[in-house]
Amino acid sequence: MTIEEAQKIVDNWINTTGVRYFNELTNTAILMEEVGEVARIMARKYGEQSFKKSDEGHDLGDELADVLFVLICLANQTGTDLTEALQKNLEKKNIRDADRHKNNEKLK
Repeated sequence: MTIEEAQKIVDNWINTTGVRYFNELTNTAILMEEVGEVARIMARKYGEQSFKKSDEGHDLGDELADVLFVLICLANQTGTDLTEALQKNLEKKNIRDADRHKNNEKLK
């Protein structure tokens, strides 16, 4: 699916199953919670922190999808076309960072 399709699918789900969007501030807080769940998995799976019994069954892909879902909600609520925003952002990075990483000795 495209980003545009994802935005439409999420909007449809919110307006049928979800009843309505939470307000923007609530969704921002939910986004931070979901990012925290991703961070928890990353710290345990790829970092040095030990798993706890309560960590069992947490799936990174599912948690990343939760982040994406809430991010799409916020984009829809604020009238942000994520396809356009990502294209502009990549253009900016291509100009700003054209040589930046090539010259980073730590990446060689």
